[in-house]
This record gives sequence, C-alpha cells and structure tokens, in this order.
Amino acid sequence: MANPPISPTERKRILRVIFISLLLDLISFTFILPLFPRLLEFYRNLEAADPSSNSVLRRILFGLNAYKQSFSRPISDRYDIVLLGGALGSLFSFLQAITSPFIGSLSDKHGRRTALLWSMAGNIASVALWVAATDFRTFLASRVVGGLSEGNVQLATAMAADISDEKQRGSTMALVGACFSIAFTFGPALGAALANVETLAANPFATAAGFSLLLILVETLYLYLYLPETRPATRPAKFSNFSVSKAARPAEHPTRTNSYRLLNATHFVFILFFSGMEFSFPFMTYDLFAYTPSQSGKLLGFIGLLASILQGGVTRRLPPLRAVQVGVISCAASFFLLGRLTTEASLWAAASLLAVTTATVVTGLNTLSSFEAAASERGGKLGNHRSWGQVGRALGPLLFCTLYWWAGRDVAYAIGGAGMLGVVALAFGGLKAPQIQPTN
Repeated sequence: MANPPISPTERKRILRVIFISLLLDLISFTFILPLFPRLLEFYRNLEAADPSSNSVLRRILFGLNAYKQSFSRPISDRYDIVLLGGALGSLFSFLQAITSPFIGSLSDKHGRRTALLWSMAGNIASVALWVAATDFRTFLASRVVGGLSEGNVQLATAMAADISDEKQRGSTMALVGACFSIAFTFGPALGAALANVETLAANPFATAAGFSLLLILVETLYLYLYLPETRPATRPAKFSNFSVSKAARPAEHPTRTNSYRLLNATHFVFILFFSGMEFSFPFMTYDLFAYTPSQSGKLLGFIGLLASILQGGVTRRLPPLRAVQVGVISCAASFFLLGRLTTEASLWAAASLLAVTTATVVTGLNTLSSFEAAASERGGKLGNHRSWGQVGRALGPLLFCTLYWWAGRDVAYAIGGAGMLGVVALAFGGLKAPQIQPTN
C-alpha cells in the first residue's frame, strides 16, 4: 500500500527546500552562459600561441570550420566561437540524455535524497575543474563531468510530484519551472559581472567559477541538512503519523491516460524545434538589427522575467494539458513571426510569445508525465522523459542552424513553424487530460 501524503506544513517546508536549492543550482549553472564566447576565445588564443600543437581544441575547431565551409552561403568567422559553444552545449545535452534515466532509476531504488547528494558531488567536481581550467582540455573535462552528473532538475521534479496530490501537481510543477525563469533572468547577468573581476591570471574566469562553486557547496550543505527523503516507499514514518482516508492516498498504479511513448515523442519534437530556434536567436538578431551581446542579453532577460511572472500567476492555475496547448500555439506563432519580421517591435512581440512558451510547455509535459507513473517508478519515468528532451536539445541547434545557413531565415523558420504545428496536432489530437481522482 502507498504511503499517505505528508501534512500541509511538512509539504510546504519541503517545497521551500526544493525551490531554494534548485534556484541556487540553476543560478550557478547559468553563470557560464554569457561567458562562453569570451571563455572559448581565451582558450583559442592561448593555444594559438603554439601553432605546432595538435590540441583537442585545435582538432575541434578544424572540424567545425570544415563543417562551416560546406554551406552554400558564407558564414562569418565571428561565429566560430558560437559554433564551438553550440557543440559543447550539444555534448552536455547528449550526456544528460544518457544519464538521466539511470539517475532517475537510482532515485527509485535508493531514494531521491541519496541520488541528489551523489549528483551534487559530481556537480562540485565539475565546477571545481572549471575553477582550475587553465587550458581547454580541463574545461572540456568539467563540462563532461557536469553532463554526466547533473540530476538536480529531474530529481526536483520527482520530489515535487512525490509530495503533491493530483490536484496540487500542476501548481507544484509550475513552481519548479519558475526557478528556471528566475535563474535565467539573473544568473547570466551575475556571471558576466563576476567575469570582470580577475583573481587568477591563468584563468580569468576563476572568480565567476569560484562563486559558482560556492553556490554549489552551499546548496549541497543545505540539502544535506534540511532535505528529507520524499520517495513514498522510503519516507520516514514521522510524515505519516496522521489519519488519512484510503481515497486520499495516491494510487500505487495510477489510471493512465497518455502513453509514455506519446509524451516522450511530444517532448522530443517540441525541444528539437524550440532549442534550434533558441540557438539561432543571436544569429538572427545580429543579422537583422546588428544586436550586440548586451542587447541580446536584455531580450533574453525580458523573456525570462515575463516567463517567471506567467508561471507564478497563470501557469500554476492552468490544467497541465491546457498549459501545453497554449504554449505550443504561442511557439508556432512565434516561429512564423520570426521568419517574416522586419522591425524590432515585431521581434519583441515574438519574444513575448516565446515567454509564454517557456512558461508553459515543459512544465505541462512534466506534469502530465508525472501523472502516468506510480510512485515506485516515478524517478525512472521522469528521467526517461527528460532524456528524450535532451536528445532533442542535442540535435536541435545543429539541424536548425544547418537549415538556417543553407536555406535562409525565411525557409528555416517556416519549416520550424510547420514542425511546431505538428506538435500542436499532438497536443490537441493525441494528448488527453489526466483523470484526477476525487479526494474526501
């Protein structure tokens, strides 16, 4: 028999721990995002001093340049670093796709808390390598370790589902989603500011990396001290010392309304097109409006801020399927607008539509996925669901930017919009609203 749900007071306390720890984790994670161009340029210039070397970075850049030269339209050399950053992002997502199901399954077997603390150990090692990264090889190792060990997001999602009944599930997942929006609004700006403080000549980014490491260490200690086990089969008895009716207990084998194949396929296709559009955004704003990195950062900050407001005020009140439907319609509209816009006003309108998408789709899909899993298999199922999204995130930038450079902006975004209409069809014609059991 499944364990009864925890008391409202204890649930609120655990949610606070999940929110604060995930926010620390994501702020630390986003520190590096605006630094990628300068950071990779630093390593490229460092290794250019020795033209006879056959370093890892030199071989990677040779392959990327060969790929770039294959396009029918010339690609400026200013994008070499962007391509390298995209390749590293794809590597990180690919590693996440491999490890997410294993991390989830381990949390089902040994508990969420245990799995999360082991994941944090890997995160600490990853950021510590970044602090010590005076050459590209060490920096690459830090990204590999991080990709293999990062499990905070999926485990936070599983823990949020563990402590929520079916009616609370959507609003709880929106809280997890809000962490993303808040972190992506403030984390990159903080990372960029810290990068201007040089404390180690051999690694000009050691200050940002060191502060990121500090956040991860604080998060790990906070989790160790305050996070209880949430997986029902191993939940401490003190959470269950109150009477609850059988009807109010979560079903061990829930009634399933959506197949995992359909949910995972929807997640994969959505992320495939959406991540490709995300990665192409700096290219498009530069080509059309000569945007500087600072201007692009303001635009992305606007998207994150609006998304966090929507998640706190709108998404948490929407049924999960409706949230997905609203988000994919907004995304399809933004694709077609991005393919035809000629003014900055239209660009900001498209950004507003993307904020709606950011605030709704992944949160809604995670919620729908959590409804289909019994408590004993939730970690593994949500890990698989995340894995398919990470496959899409690994492939999307490469495929979409290839299309962008081969066929041009109009064709690329038109095809992207058509692909998103396919996701709209899945959201309205394939996915179904979960059957929420009434509670007494």
